[in-house]
Amino acid sequence: MKKIIAIILIFLILGSACNSVDPPLNEIIYMNSEKENQNKQLERDVESAPYTIAFVPKVMEKTYSNAAVEGAKEAARDLGIKVVVTVPPTSNPEDQIQIIKKLIAQKVNAIAISASDPVKLLPVLREARRHHIKVITWDSDSDPSGRDFFVNMVDEQTLGRHLMDMLAWSLNETGDFAVLAGPLTDANVQEWIKWISFQQEQYYPNMRLVKIGEIDHSNESAVAKAKEILETYPNLSGLIGASYIAPPAAAQAVQEAGLRGSVKIVGIATPNSTRTLINDGSLQMITLWSPRKLGYLTVMLAKNLLDGQYPYDRQAILNVGNIRMRLQNNMVIMGEPIDFVKGNIDQYDF
Repeated sequence: MKKIIAIILIFLILGSACNSVDPPLNEIIYMNSEKENQNKQLERDVESAPYTIAFVPKVMEKTYSNAAVEGAKEAARDLGIKVVVTVPPTSNPEDQIQIIKKLIAQKVNAIAISASDPVKLLPVLREARRHHIKVITWDSDSDPSGRDFFVNMVDEQTLGRHLMDMLAWSLNETGDFAVLAGPLTDANVQEWIKWISFQQEQYYPNMRLVKIGEIDHSNESAVAKAKEILETYPNLSGLIGASYIAPPAAAQAVQEAGLRGSVKIVGIATPNSTRTLINDGSLQMITLWSPRKLGYLTVMLAKNLLDGQYPYDRQAILNVGNIRMRLQNNMVIMGEPIDFVKGNIDQYDF
């Protein structure tokens, strides 16, 4: 009798162990329900968060701005704060002006904006600061008197010189070239072009900048301007795309003109928008930073500023790395650009 009882106990213990390893379906459903409850609680926590930060791109470009917005949202989740993304319908500065006025009325704690015009936005940015709203610019700066600091992707001199070097390497340091960029009112675009020109004049005497073609944020504008340049300068050897949409637009214009391989193209763009063009030789090289990381960094620094913490040189930022800080113009520099060529572009996805 004792043996029978012992055997029954052993089976009961084994059965209990099996149930713990392989839970029934209702337990899995319960786990999913718990996850949904956690997500709902997170949403409630965000709604009651101590800070609301407005994140304002210049315009919603398919790849670059989307990635920056995703980075901003990720930082909001990590920090437990509320980020409100407001995208202007066009790149017209008046659209951003109206957005900022609404944000002032909503009494947000901070505005992080990629300024569409460094001067036209100045009055409304100053108004926001008079209402004790922290103002940070990212990607594209305003006049320094309109913001607390600027979160720059890379050093503008470094990038401008590097773009010139990229084209020079592709052309064996000789030939006429043009720059496709814009809008030319953007402060960072002005700086990039200045340093492209300086680098050419200083180091590449056998190269000549023949045209700076201004574009807006539409692909149609960029393709049309590239075609116009190719028709006006039939001996053109190269193009620098100093705008996120410029290199693929220039490649399209060159392909349609039957000049692929004859006109070399380099510039600023995302890997996802140029992967095929790099791999088939339509583009020689592009360079960029991580726009997702830029959005993340901007929100992190905005939250720090609201906590009374100003950025400083060599500061370590979670998920970003060490930043640089230029006190003379209150500019944060996120890091160095990444070059993308046929050999490495397939390793990146943004």
